[in-house]
Amino acid sequence: MDFQLLTVENEDLKKYKVVLQEAFQKGFEEQFGKTDKIILPEKDIEQSLNSKGAVAYKAVVDGKMVGGAVVVIDEKAYHNHLDLLFVKYGTQSKGIGKKIWFEIEKLYPETKVWETCTPYFEKRNIHFYVNVCGFCIIEFFNEKHPMSDTPEDFIGDGNEGMFKFRKQM
Repeated sequence: MDFQLLTVENEDLKKYKVVLQEAFQKGFEEQFGKTDKIILPEKDIEQSLNSKGAVAYKAVVDGKMVGGAVVVIDEKAYHNHLDLLFVKYGTQSKGIGKKIWFEIEKLYPETKVWETCTPYFEKRNIHFYVNVCGFCIIEFFNEKHPMSDTPEDFIGDGNEGMFKFRKQM
């Protein structure tokens, strides 16, 4: 497998967003069934891509995009965030996510802490972050969370909660 993690260029963005949205959509629909709701709206992707310190990567195997990630890098505190990590639908369970993550760690050796989140129903993601990548679960956001001003945000459509993970380097 000829794996590369490359910075996303402007000409890649349209396809990148399609592959990213499909990965999130199919993951949700496998758990909850077909829906007309867009699970990861383009506005959320744009918010991530336009965050201060954001860098988008595409994973390429044998010349084809098979996934990617968006990280937000804080070059002062080195407390960085993995906003999005995805593997193209149909190419999961081939070690691509693991390759993406460990390549990101190599790219940012000065990082002191990484953080990320994933929905409670994404058991594969929870396994991946905890058992493969070495993150610890540090928080569970739900309607009972003390910081939840809008409990309705956590109810329905499989959005009942998010796990927050941290990895001390």
